[in-house]
Amino acid sequence: MQFYLFWVHGYLLGARIFIEYSNFSSIRFFTLNFLLFTLKFAIVDIETTGGFASANSMTEIAIILHNGKEEEGRYSSLINPGMSIPRHISALTGISNEMVINAPVFEDIASMIYQLLQDRIFVAHNVNFDFSFVQNQLSACGFPLKVKKLCTVRMSRQIFPGLPSYSLGNLCRAISIPINNRHRAEGDASATALLFEKLLEADHGKKFAEMTKGKTAEQFLPPHLSLEDIERLPQGPGVYYFESSKKEVLYVGKAINLQKRVRTHFSNNDKGKRKQELLRQVYHIRYTACASELMALILESQEIRQLWPPFNRSQKKYHHRYGLYSFENRNGRLQLVIEKKKNNLPAIYTFNLLHEGNQFIRKVKEKLGSDIVETEAEIAEIDAAKQVMEYNQKLMLAIEELRKKFPSTAIVEKDYYQPNRYAVYLLDKGQFYGMGYLDNPYDLKERVENWKEKISPSPDNDYIRGLLYQSVTSGAKINIPLEDA
Repeated sequence: MQFYLFWVHGYLLGARIFIEYSNFSSIRFFTLNFLLFTLKFAIVDIETTGGFASANSMTEIAIILHNGKEEEGRYSSLINPGMSIPRHISALTGISNEMVINAPVFEDIASMIYQLLQDRIFVAHNVNFDFSFVQNQLSACGFPLKVKKLCTVRMSRQIFPGLPSYSLGNLCRAISIPINNRHRAEGDASATALLFEKLLEADHGKKFAEMTKGKTAEQFLPPHLSLEDIERLPQGPGVYYFESSKKEVLYVGKAINLQKRVRTHFSNNDKGKRKQELLRQVYHIRYTACASELMALILESQEIRQLWPPFNRSQKKYHHRYGLYSFENRNGRLQLVIEKKKNNLPAIYTFNLLHEGNQFIRKVKEKLGSDIVETEAEIAEIDAAKQVMEYNQKLMLAIEELRKKFPSTAIVEKDYYQPNRYAVYLLDKGQFYGMGYLDNPYDLKERVENWKEKISPSPDNDYIRGLLYQSVTSGAKINIPLEDA
């Protein structure tokens, strides 16, 4: 296909025109009076080698210049991405490696693209995807692009609510917009331009004015996530859940201020695969309010380990791998061992590394005497000299000494949302028992069993215990020592 490039610099008083020709690019201006309008738009569509900008490149770009009433001009070009185009991408777009081998590399057209885009609102269907590629590659060429963004997916959801799908193809079919040359940059950009005009025409609620006023959250949010959902979030501590269209949990996070944290979660245009995938998949958000940051941290940890969300990384690998256990050997003697942690057997103490556990036992032996042994060889040496009962009693005392380092206690703090009630975290012999709310915790007797009756048990893990031990030692919260049963 033959393309022609008409490069026009238009001014209100006079114009100078340069004409060039290319087999890969074309640009046309239909009017020179576009500076008479207040807002200027660049409607953009791109084709790429993959789904995220940090490790992929553009293979084609189309830019339609628009003044909000009519199209002013357009530019399109194939681009040599400098890498192989995967087969499945070529099958989707029809753009092959042979088609782009002699096309301009992005560096050759970066200045032109920057001039077309600067001082205009960047419009695209799922704008954060297109913008991440264009901004990334322009920046690499020394052209930092800082313009407002407008997403036609988000606009369509607000102006044409209730449609079953807001993908470009389905949306165009639903509102009778012709779409030709699908999955090619100029074909999709043309359809997006027609959609943009229909959106402006149907915008009786003036959503457009809200979405283009300054730098708003609308410019950064995932295309399918409603701004109203975020505005309904409280400005206090809690745990938030990003969900897919099927209400599957994709990501769990904690916040001191839920609304502020969720807004900032999407405020940067991260070009990485993980962020771009999350933007595409998020449709819903829900939350659980918490009394404080401490409760939010605990609940977040429990939820991540229970739900195992695909976009969470932290805490999935946070596990103490080894534990200190006691058991009776074949001779009836108690024995201390360091083994990999067992799911259904509470450890006396936990360690990340095996040698940490062995060092811990050596310290116990140094403190309580060399009679505390942990290997079969050491046990065999003392069989003739020590009675089983005497040995076991001494070892039990040693274990009890260890347990005394982790007494039972209740940590109490006021609830952020209801200052007349209290959040309570219960440690039972160093193990996290559970957390909950009490109206009058100071009226309870200082015995563990009394508190257990008021607090529901919940999952324990090393991370949670670390948080609570830190809270106890820091003195930042009220700590009530409890008597064991």
